[in-house]
This record gives sequence, structure tokens and C-alpha cells, in this order.
Amino acid sequence: MANWLRLRWRVAWTEWLSMTPLARFERYLTGEHGSSAATRSAYLADAQLLLDLAGDCPLDRLTARDIRGFVRQMRQRKHDARSIARRLSAWRTWFRLLVRETDFTLNPVASVRAPRAEKKLPRPVSVDAAAGFLDNLSDNDPLALRDRAMYELAYSSGLRVSELVGADLADLHPDATLRVLGKGGKSRVVPVGRIALAAIANWLPCRTVLLQAGETALFLNRFGHRMTARAVQMRLSNWSDKLGLGDKLHPHRLRHACASHFLQASGDLRATQELLGHASIATTQIYTHLDFNRLSEVYDQSHPRAKVK
Repeated sequence: MANWLRLRWRVAWTEWLSMTPLARFERYLTGEHGSSAATRSAYLADAQLLLDLAGDCPLDRLTARDIRGFVRQMRQRKHDARSIARRLSAWRTWFRLLVRETDFTLNPVASVRAPRAEKKLPRPVSVDAAAGFLDNLSDNDPLALRDRAMYELAYSSGLRVSELVGADLADLHPDATLRVLGKGGKSRVVPVGRIALAAIANWLPCRTVLLQAGETALFLNRFGHRMTARAVQMRLSNWSDKLGLGDKLHPHRLRHACASHFLQASGDLRATQELLGHASIATTQIYTHLDFNRLSEVYDQSHPRAKVK
């Protein structure tokens, strides 16, 4: 037994020594870091990009100056500032691992700051426009009933598209709430409006007909399996064309509309943060906005020097 354990240890040690930096990173993301599949895929793609940018220069020879040069290259290629920030985060994590596990002595990304991202908001959707779109999804076709239920729920509860397709039937509770799994594997419970509940009730008999054994998803495709985020986006785009909307909708605009309309009606930024599942209230302030008419109304009612006497 002792000989067998020593052999296993030698094999493991040999494998560990022979691992490439990229293989170490993949093992770390899969195991210790506990990344989601999407994060793991993005970080590994970011790591491969760094290898491509470095070319013949070994990773352990890179300096902060090199990293800043790579950032300038990405900016020249019109890469989005948020994407660059994520890549720097991935590289920083990678080098921390290499410093810990290998003879790397420097993390060249530690002192490099990401470029400031422009704060862009989705184009606003009015309450009337949102209601008009949803009310026109009235076909009795099973897939149309499903779409109406999906988009009513997205607008009702401010869901990300990943949360929408990730919802299971068991997550919908009798007290008109839905448990969703958000970013970073964090779950939250959101309220579901009566119109969304009615749309889901109309869809459920069709779901029973389409359902394949073992499937738990609330929303199914025509083959009885869980919808994908891409399918939800394409169906929404098709509905925009079919209904003659000049301004196409996409799932995130429904989420943004929910947040905007909820905040305008309630004025409660903290509740809006809880509804959307934002870790920071600063993110909620970026996602939501008050239109100028609403701002003017609040100003006229609230500012002591605003009212005309």
C-alpha cells in the first residue's frame, strides 16, 4: 500500500510540474475558484488572448509596461472598456495563481488600471410601449403563449435572460414569488405580478404537452427542453418585426423597463436594487433613470424655489 501511495504521489507531482500555465489556470477555475461555466470560458479565452498578445515573450518576463501596451492595443482595436476590464481581472487572477504555485515572482497586472467605461443605458421603453407590446402577444399558438409568459415575467420581475431561462417550475411559489439564481450563483426571491401569473397559467397546459422526461425548466422549446438565452433573444426580435416595432426589443430592455418604471412609481432605489439583484446600489443608479418630465414634476413639487406663486 505504501509503495502504491508513493507511486501515486510521484505521478501527481510529475503531472503538476508538467502543467502549462494555461492548464493550471483551467484547473484552478474549475476547482478552487468555483467559477461558473460562463466565467470559466470567458477567463480562459482572456488568458489565451494574453498569450497571443505576448507572442514569443514568456509570461514570467512580462512587466506592467507590457500589460499597459496590450491595453493600448485593445483600445486601438476598438475593444469595449468593460471587456478590457474583465480581461485585466482574469489576467490578474491568473498571475496571482502563478506567483503562488510556481517560481513567478511578479504579478505585472497588479498595478494596471482598467480604462474608464462609458456609462451607457439601454434606450428607454415607455410604460405604454411595454404594455402595448405585451398585450399584442395574443396568439393561441403554444409557442406564442410561452413567449407571452416569458416576456411578461421578464418585465414583471426584472429578470436577466439567464435567470429567465434558468427558472424551474418548482421555483414558482404559491405566494406569487419566484426564486431565481443570479450572477455569482446568488439566489433571490422576486415578486411576480398578476398579469405575468395569468400568462404563465395559460402556458402551463402547453408545457405539459411538450415536456420531455426529466426536464424541470419553466419554459420549454418546441422539443420539450429548456430554452436557451439565444432563443429567447431571437423570438423577441421576431415578435418586434411581426408587430411592426420600429425600435426592436431585447430581453435586457425589458429588465431595464421594469427597473425604470418601478423606480419612477415608487421612488425607492433600495427596493429597486433588491428587485434587480444588484450587489451595489451604484449599479442600480446606472441601470435606472428618471425621464425629464418625471424629474421636472418631482422638482416642481419638492424644491422650495421651484413653485410659481
